[in-house]
Amino acid sequence: MDKEPMLRSTFEMLSKELEQLKSEERAKIAKAIDQARELGDLKENAEYHAAKEKQGLMEARISELTDLIGRANIIDPKSLPHMRVSFGSTVELIDLDDDSSVTYTIVGSQESDPTKGFISISSPMGRALIGKEEGDDIRINLPSGIKEFEIEAIYCMREE
Repeated sequence: MDKEPMLRSTFEMLSKELEQLKSEERAKIAKAIDQARELGDLKENAEYHAAKEKQGLMEARISELTDLIGRANIIDPKSLPHMRVSFGSTVELIDLDDDSSVTYTIVGSQESDPTKGFISISSPMGRALIGKEEGDDIRINLPSGIKEFEIEAIYCMREE
């Protein structure tokens, strides 16, 4: 059972979602199932089957959240040194092919959003960057092919 690194804000958001599902959504779905049962024959009762499907999806999400929260390793990026790339580091990279620059912040899988520059610590790029220092070159096999980057700067992420 691997620990799941995450920011405190993500842990709190997931905990709030879990509590809301358990305390409110379960009751709503149970009520919808009871109401659908009252409509008669369950074999051809679309409302009943839709409510049961929704219940199954919700229970799966509750299970997933319970697991994630149980494995959570809350990390405060400000408590870590950022001389080397670590969780919560923002890394400015120079593409050695075309001198373009790109910036990524290393986060947990729950915070990952590559379109916003947040990459998971367990992604191929995240794993290649961890432990590296400013000035280091990295070579990584991406879906677009092998790319080489130089690490231009490393600093602690700015939380939104």
